[in-house]
Amino acid sequence: MTTVSDTRLPTVVPDLSEPRRIHVVGVGGPGMSAVAIALAGMGHSVSGSDIRERQVLERLRAAGVEIHIGHDRRHVHGCDVVTASTAIPVDLNELDEARRRGVTVTSRAGILAAICARTGALAVSGTHGKTTTSSMLMLILAAAGRRPGFIIGGDVADVGTGAEWTDSGVFVVEADESDGTHSHLPLVGTVLTNIDRDHLDHFGSFEALVQSFSDYLDRVEGPRVVCADDPVAGSMARRDDCVSYGLANDAQYRAVDVVASGGRQDFTIVHPGGSTAVRLPLRGVHNAVNATGAFALAVECGVDPEVAAAALAGFGGVARRFDIRAVDGGATFVDDYAHLPAEISAVLAAARNSGDGWRRVIAVFQPNRFNRMSEIWPEYAGCFTDADLVVLTDIYSSGTVPIPGVTGKLVVNAVTEADPGKRVVWMRQRDDLVRYLAGEVRDGDVCVSMGCGDIASLPDEVVAVRSRGGRSSVA
Repeated sequence: MTTVSDTRLPTVVPDLSEPRRIHVVGVGGPGMSAVAIALAGMGHSVSGSDIRERQVLERLRAAGVEIHIGHDRRHVHGCDVVTASTAIPVDLNELDEARRRGVTVTSRAGILAAICARTGALAVSGTHGKTTTSSMLMLILAAAGRRPGFIIGGDVADVGTGAEWTDSGVFVVEADESDGTHSHLPLVGTVLTNIDRDHLDHFGSFEALVQSFSDYLDRVEGPRVVCADDPVAGSMARRDDCVSYGLANDAQYRAVDVVASGGRQDFTIVHPGGSTAVRLPLRGVHNAVNATGAFALAVECGVDPEVAAAALAGFGGVARRFDIRAVDGGATFVDDYAHLPAEISAVLAAARNSGDGWRRVIAVFQPNRFNRMSEIWPEYAGCFTDADLVVLTDIYSSGTVPIPGVTGKLVVNAVTEADPGKRVVWMRQRDDLVRYLAGEVRDGDVCVSMGCGDIASLPDEVVAVRSRGGRSSVA
């Protein structure tokens, strides 16, 4: 059993070679629910607790996880290991009871490292694109007959889940940097998509974040596939021990002749073995790049390029990634997880240049986390270029503490100062936001709502108001 430091819970890597009794605190969260499903699939006795009932818990019950609503000290009695994400207070009663009883307590990074240690783990890391790229990689490996297990940060449409365990010895995982998880995973190959300014509350500085990714690459035993397009990751991509991919002229796996039409993209990947035509049923050049990264790692692991291309042609997407939620009155409503400037820019460019013929692009953005916005709000100034109308909300806290003067108005100011002619609307109250969009969005528009808070339900709320005839604008 190995122990390394963590900012909240200790990152202990337990031995999972024998069946264990494991309790997952906050099991309804997307990261921890995936961990619980994988652990149950491995044959461990798994229980979990959460503060309320939610849809994902039924899936966990079906996977054999014992679910408790509410946190109680008794839930950890008889356990060998208790794990929780960094979102859980370190002094929660269940964690306190586990420590008092001498039960191993570990972070999500620790339990994920323990899972990876039982298989041959291939990871996708980087600030943007992890979920989509890892989903593509998993489906390529499945098409090649590798039967991969996986833990991915969103439900993959083709399989209806974000986690599964197999005994194949092949595993695909997202190596998340937000809490330093990427630093602890034993891996036999990786894709590194990009490196952007985020999670500085954990790393302290951008330089430390960059160094963590450099160290990450050094620890990977097998192929290191790194995007040559990204300004920071690109310098690492050109190291002797890395394979590069992207649109860059010197990329070893290069996407060329990208053509968008009707919600898909056709392009060619030029690679060391020749060239392969790809038809990708996703919008956005960034997704062509993501597909090239997944293709590159799969081929480096021995997958036939034509098999990889065929798998990409059938890719059904991932929940909350340009997820078309409704078409109502000729208007299209899209939900997306984008919450950082580069992600927003990529999603809006995808909408603008998709070939779908939308007349107006309406961007709705919910800023996330007070600490994040206090540091990077000026960087949102130029990311709404492809939007005809920008609607901004107040900050969704995600458990962070409010900071005086830090509100969604900072993003409003950044956008309007950078582009005084841009139409920008600030809607602090959710009811006002829903009513405004119900009246504003019209035939031929695409309304793209973005963020990682509770914005995901916005398309349904707007369409519900429109169905009741509530279409009068409040602006």
